[in-house]
Amino acid sequence: MDSNQEKTGGGVPAEENAQNGTPVERGFSRLLHRHSRSTRRRVRDASMDSLNRIYDTRTESQAHHLPVAQRCMTSEDKHYANNSYGISELRDGFFDAVFLPPEEVDSQELMRQAELTLPYAFRKKDPLSIHEFLPRQWHEVKGVVRRVTTTRAGIRLLKSFLAFFIAYILCLIPSVHTRLGRYSYVMVISTIINHPARTLGAQVDGTIQTIIGTATGLGWGAFGLWASTATATARVGYGGILAVFLFLYIFLIACLRSYYIRTYQGIICAGIAISYTCLAEVSGNEVSWSKLLAYGIPWVLGQAISLVICCTVVPDAGARPLAVALHQAFAVMLDGLGLTRVESRRLRRRLTQTFVGMSQAYRDLVIDFSITLFDPKDVLALRNLIQGVVRALLSLNSETRILDRPESPHGLSHNRPILDEFIVDMDEKYHGAENEEEKRLVKFVASNLADPTEELLLSMKSALSSCDAVLMEMCGHRQYLGPPKDVSSDLPGALVKLRRRIIAFSNCQDNVLASDTLPLSYAESPAVVKLFAYCRPVHQAATAIEALLVKVNEMQQRRPKYPKFHPPSYPFWKAMHRTNAQVRHDRGGVTAGSYFKSFSDIAVIIQKIKSRDFQPLPRDDDESTNEGHDTSYATMTADELEDDYSIKTNHVRHEIWAFLHRLQGFETRFGLKTAMITSLLSIPAWQSHNHGWWDSYEVWWGVVMAWLIMGPRTGGNIQDLFTRALCAVLGSLWAGLSYAAGNGSPYVIAVFAVIFMLPMIYRYTQSAHPRSGLVGCISFTVVSLAEVAAQGKPSPATIAATHGTAMVVGVVASVIVNWILWPFVARHDLRKAVATMMFYCSIVYRSIVSRYVYYEEGDEPTKEDIRASEILEGRLREGFVRLRQLLGLTRHEIRLRAPFDPLPYSALIDCCERFFEYVVTARQASLFYHPHFIRDNTEFAIDLLGHRRDAIASILSNLYVLSGALRADRKVPKYLPSAAASRKQLLDQMRALETELAASGRLSADEKSEGRKWAQIYSHSYNESLTGCVEQLEELEKYTKLIVGEQGQASQVTSYCERELTEIS
Repeated sequence: MDSNQEKTGGGVPAEENAQNGTPVERGFSRLLHRHSRSTRRRVRDASMDSLNRIYDTRTESQAHHLPVAQRCMTSEDKHYANNSYGISELRDGFFDAVFLPPEEVDSQELMRQAELTLPYAFRKKDPLSIHEFLPRQWHEVKGVVRRVTTTRAGIRLLKSFLAFFIAYILCLIPSVHTRLGRYSYVMVISTIINHPARTLGAQVDGTIQTIIGTATGLGWGAFGLWASTATATARVGYGGILAVFLFLYIFLIACLRSYYIRTYQGIICAGIAISYTCLAEVSGNEVSWSKLLAYGIPWVLGQAISLVICCTVVPDAGARPLAVALHQAFAVMLDGLGLTRVESRRLRRRLTQTFVGMSQAYRDLVIDFSITLFDPKDVLALRNLIQGVVRALLSLNSETRILDRPESPHGLSHNRPILDEFIVDMDEKYHGAENEEEKRLVKFVASNLADPTEELLLSMKSALSSCDAVLMEMCGHRQYLGPPKDVSSDLPGALVKLRRRIIAFSNCQDNVLASDTLPLSYAESPAVVKLFAYCRPVHQAATAIEALLVKVNEMQQRRPKYPKFHPPSYPFWKAMHRTNAQVRHDRGGVTAGSYFKSFSDIAVIIQKIKSRDFQPLPRDDDESTNEGHDTSYATMTADELEDDYSIKTNHVRHEIWAFLHRLQGFETRFGLKTAMITSLLSIPAWQSHNHGWWDSYEVWWGVVMAWLIMGPRTGGNIQDLFTRALCAVLGSLWAGLSYAAGNGSPYVIAVFAVIFMLPMIYRYTQSAHPRSGLVGCISFTVVSLAEVAAQGKPSPATIAATHGTAMVVGVVASVIVNWILWPFVARHDLRKAVATMMFYCSIVYRSIVSRYVYYEEGDEPTKEDIRASEILEGRLREGFVRLRQLLGLTRHEIRLRAPFDPLPYSALIDCCERFFEYVVTARQASLFYHPHFIRDNTEFAIDLLGHRRDAIASILSNLYVLSGALRADRKVPKYLPSAAASRKQLLDQMRALETELAASGRLSADEKSEGRKWAQIYSHSYNESLTGCVEQLEELEKYTKLIVGEQGQASQVTSYCERELTEIS
C-alpha cells in the first residue's frame, strides 16, 4: 500500500476525506506534512545515511535512464543542462537547490571596492616605516601638547604626576628614606600603579584591591619563607621550596588575572609582592621578617597619597565621564539625522560605535560607587532610549533623496548594485523616456512630502539639541562640553513642537495615500513606493526621539538639589568580567580583551537559540494526537532568550566536566607560561653563590618586569619589543644621568624626574601605549632611588647598567615568550571571528524569518520577542565594532610567509554587517507586513511552501559552507546553491498569487484599502531587505573565495599579493 494512502487513513484518498467532512485546512502547522496530489511521496533509502549519498551528484548520463546521446533533448532539457551542468540532488524534496554558472570575478576591482571599507586606523602610515617615524612622532608630540594644555587631559596628568612627585620627594628626604629603609621607593611604585587620574569610585576600588593583593602576596611569600627554613632538611633545599611556592602562586593569580579582569589591580600588586618576598634577600639560614614591613608600609603610604590627591585635586565622582559619553552620543545622533550618501558608511559606523559606547558608559557608572545627580536607574532607561534612537537612525535609507526638489527626480540614488535577474529594477525603469506617468507620480509625492519631512527632521534636530543642553546642565558641564548658549534648553516646548510635526507628517502622508492622483495600484511605480518606504523609518526615529525627550523631561523635573551617593549596582559576577575605563586602559590589550568578551556574550545568546531541540510536528491528522505535543520547538528557534530546557544528566558531573574543560582554555596556558618565565628568571636568587650581585643590584626587578609585561590577550611584535626595551633603557640611562649630573644632589634629581616623568606618566595613563610608559616609569624610579640609597656606590653607571639590564631582560623575555608560546595572533583570530560572525548571522536570519515572517496564526511576535531580538542585535553590532578593532591589530604583526592583506577581510566584515542590517530591516518591516494569502489561505500557503523552503535553505547553506571554509581555512566549493535564483522563483510565485487573489474577489473592502499601504510599502521594504541579503551573500562568497581560494584554483589573495609585490619590485 502506498505510504501516502496510509497517512490519509485506510487507503482512502485525501479527496474522499475532504468530501466526507474532514476539514482540508487544519492550520499552517500542517503544511510541513502536505505534498502534491499528483506525485507519490518518496521514502528515503535507509542506506543513504552519509552526506556523500545524500548529495548525489550523478549527471543525466550516469542515471538509470537512457543516455543523453540516445534520446532527443527538448528545449527545457537543453536549458537545464546549460544552466545546471546536469547536476541534480536527491533529498526527498526537502531542498531543491539551483546551481548556476559562477560569475567571472575581477580581483583587482574587488580590491578597489574593499579599500573603501577599511577602518580609520588603516589611513595612518605603516607603523613600522622608518621614513615616517620621526614626522609621526613630531605630529604626536604636538597633539599631546595641545590636549594637555586645552583639555581635561592636563588635569589628569597633573593629578597623576602630583601623587608621584610627592612620594618621590619624600624618598629624597634623608630622614624619610632612613625611616622607611632601602625599599622606600615602593611608595613611589604604589602611586604609579594606582595613580589618581580616576574617578573616586575607581580610586577607592583600586586602593582596596592593591592593598589586599599586596597583603596576600606578602602572606603567601612569608609562608614560603617559613616553610623553607622550618627544618634542617628544608634549609638544604630552600630554593626548591621557594620555587614551588612562587610557581604555584604565580600560576594561580595569572589564571585569575586572565579570567576575572576585575581583579587586575590586586593581582598585579600580588605578583610584585610575591616576587619581592621570595626573591629579595632570601637565605636558607634565617628569614629577615622585617623586610615584610619594609615593603608593606611604603605601599600603604603610597596608596594614601594617591587617594588624598584624587579626593582633593579636582575630584570626579563619575559625573564627567557620563556627561562626555552623553554629549558625544547626541553629537553623533545629530549627524545621523543629516545622513548623506557620501558619508553613509562612516556615519553608520559612528552610530554603531555610539550604540556600543552607551552600554560601556552605563557599566562604568554602576560598576563603582558614584556621586551624581543622576540615578543609575534613570541612566539605564536613558541608555535604552538613546540606543532606540540610534537603532531608528540606522534604519534610515540614506540613498532615498526625498528632500531633493521634484524638478530633479534624477536625484534618486541608484549606486547600490541591484540583481536585475530577480527583483524589479527601480531606477533604470524610472529614467526611461516612456515613464512620464511615473515621473508625474514621483513629482506629486515628493512635492507633498518634502516640506513635512524637512520640518520634521529640523524639529528632531532641535529636540535632540535641547535634550543635550538639559542633560549637560544637569551634569554641570555645559560650559566645558557644550552645546553653545544659543541652543535652547526649553525641553517642554521642543517636545510639543515635535509632537505637532509628527501629527502633521502623519496626516500629510495619509492624505497623499488617499489622494485620487495616485492610482489604485502603483506597484509598477517602484520609485513612488521607495519614497513612502523612506517615511516609515523617519516616523519611527521621531517617535523614538519623542520618548527620549519625555524621559529627560521627567529627569529634569525630579532633579535633586544636591548630588547623591549611589553604591555599585552592577551584578557581581558580571562585574568580575568588567572593569572601569582607566584600568581597561592601563592594563593594555583593550581591543583583544573586548573582542573576546563581546564574542563570548554573543555565543551565550546564540547558544540559547540554536540549542533548542527540533521536534517535528505529528504527521497524524487526528487533532487528539497534538494535545500534548509542544509545538514551540518546531521552528527550531528560541521563543525568548531565557532558556528553560533542562539537562538530563547529573548536575555535579556536568559541573566537574565543565571545570576540567575550562582548564584547557587560554587562562591555564597563560598561567603556565607566566609561571614558567618568572620561575626561570628567578633561579639565580636561590643559588648561594649568586646572592651577592643578585641582592646588591636588585635583579629581582627583572622578574617583576616580566610579570608586568605578560598579557593574556596580547601577542608579541617588533614594535612592542622595541618600544618597551627602549623605555627601560631610557629610564635607567636618565636615572644615571640625574645622579651623576648633580653628584647626588636631590634637587638636581628632582628636576631630572620632572623632565622625564611628565611625558612618561602621560604615556602610561593616557596614551595608546600604556605598557611601555609603565616600564619607563618603573625603571627610572627604581634606578634613581636605588642610586640615592646606595649613595652612588660603586658608581652611578654601574647601578644604572645592572638595574637597566635586568629590566630589559625581563621585558625581552616576556615579549618573546608571549610571541612564541601560545601567542595571540590577531590575523588568525580575525579569520575565525569573521567566520563565527557569518555563522551567527545565519542563526539570526533563521530565527527572525521563522519567528517574524513565517509564523503560525495566533503565534505573532510578542513584545518580549522584539525585546529579545533587539538585545541580540545590540550584541552583534558590538561584535562588528570589535572585528574592526581586531583588524587594526594586524598592522603591527610581521608575517614571515607572505604579507597579510587586510582588504578582503575588511570587505568581508562590511558585507557581513550589511547582511545583518538587511535582516534587521526585514524584521522591522515584518511587524507591518501581514500577507493574508499566506495564513488565511492554506492552498496559497502550500504553493509557497516549497519556494520559501528553497529561498531560506539556499541562504543558510551558503552561509554554513562559507563560514566553515573560512574558519577551517579551506577552499570554497566552486558551485554553491544559487540564492538569487531561489529568491526570484519565490518573488514570481508571490506575485502570481497576489494577482490571483486580487482577481478572485475574496478580499474585503478593508483589506483592499489596506493593500495600498501594505502591499506596496511594507511589502517593498520587506522584500527589498531580503533581496539585499541575497546581494550581500554573493559578495560574501566572492571575498571568501578571494581569501581561502576556490576548489580547483589557487587562493586569489596570494596571487594578488604576488602581483603587487612584483609590480613594486
